[in-house]
Amino acid sequence: MFPENTKFLVVDDFATMRKIIKKVLTELGYSNIEEADDGKTALPMLQAAADSGSPFTFVISDWNMPGMQGIDLLKACKADPRLKSVPFMLITAESEQKHILEAAKAGVSDYVVKPFNSATLKAKMERVWAKHNSGDAAKAS
Repeated sequence: MFPENTKFLVVDDFATMRKIIKKVLTELGYSNIEEADDGKTALPMLQAAADSGSPFTFVISDWNMPGMQGIDLLKACKADPRLKSVPFMLITAESEQKHILEAAKAGVSDYVVKPFNSATLKAKMERVWAKHNSGDAAKAS
């Protein structure tokens, strides 16, 4: 799966959910994890990290947040040449087909519906790894 030094950004307005996701990532052997409480906070963090030469290499974001929603953060990342190839996973309670289609059109790497467990998150991350490391994505990693 992703290398141990993968730099994660976990974006969620609910501190408990950030803590749960960080715990799962830690259990999977990752330690380079930062947090943001909404998209408005996360976007400048992503841009600054890319500019500094130490970019985030995986974003896990909630969909429903005040300020800037996860779908809008995803669209902003895909529109930014520095961020467009970063794997981006949305986590949400929204399981309606229209939301899934909107996320897919926006370029989401994968989608996790709440509630979820660590096995589900790990399986989705493995799918993202496979997707981003085949063909053109392999050159970027």
